[in-house]
Amino acid sequence: MTILKWAGNKSALMPELLKHLPKGPRLVEPFAGSCAVMMATDYPHYLVADINPDLTNLYRQVQDKSESFIASAMGFFETANNESAYYKVREDFNHSREITNFWRAIFFLYLNRHGYRGLCRYNKSGYFNVPYGNYKAPYFPEAEIRAFAEKAKRATFICTHFEETLNMLMPGDVLYCDPPYASDNGVVFTCYHTEGFTEDDQYRLASILTRRAQQGYRIVASNSDSMLSRSLYRAFDCHNITAARSIGVAPGEGKSAAEIIAVSKPAAWFGCDFASARDYSAIHEVRA
Repeated sequence: MTILKWAGNKSALMPELLKHLPKGPRLVEPFAGSCAVMMATDYPHYLVADINPDLTNLYRQVQDKSESFIASAMGFFETANNESAYYKVREDFNHSREITNFWRAIFFLYLNRHGYRGLCRYNKSGYFNVPYGNYKAPYFPEAEIRAFAEKAKRATFICTHFEETLNMLMPGDVLYCDPPYASDNGVVFTCYHTEGFTEDDQYRLASILTRRAQQGYRIVASNSDSMLSRSLYRAFDCHNITAARSIGVAPGEGKSAAEIIAVSKPAAWFGCDFASARDYSAIHEVRA
């Protein structure tokens, strides 16, 4: 279990992911998400990054002040479990300049556990805009916070763009990437942070990962099982999996989705440059 409810949480997929994650002195994650992979692995050190400052702030606060965080957040959960309180907290979270980083982290956890389906979504102005979830008894993750604080003793949390994180790689690092997923129909979820994650970002990420694999880094990446993803990661070994999905599924549809786990091959196997295949048709011609 993880501290946060999270779309794309990898907890259920960890038995499959663990088959492909090699041992090493440090695991680097440019897309922190729920930190399910950190919590389910046992690397000596972790570098965990995300572009969302609210997410990384939460992890730092729990890392540094877990007991006071639990005490304050638990009391807050007990007294603010109603719709009017939720929208007041959301308003303060978005507009108040007097909230400390400690209380902003508590508000973020509260909004995650009380908001609709645990979504993390911001509008273009940078305001959190998830509606109230109307849960009778939102779960307070006390045990998960304590477990996270213990594992976080080995971790460094940074708020930065994935390219900056990938520039911090050191020899021996294992890299796991779980970006917002690619889509063949051009529909990409871009509200996780105000900067979004576009199709151009998908190309850029795949290009960098390919070069890093050529340099000998051991890389594992998750993505949708789409034509675009398989083109982007065609120089990797792509393993098919089926993942449970509760968000983005229409009524009557199966609540599962096909995904791939892309695993880097030995450096000598690589020979293609994704930067030269910028348009979709060109990538498919290369793949054919």
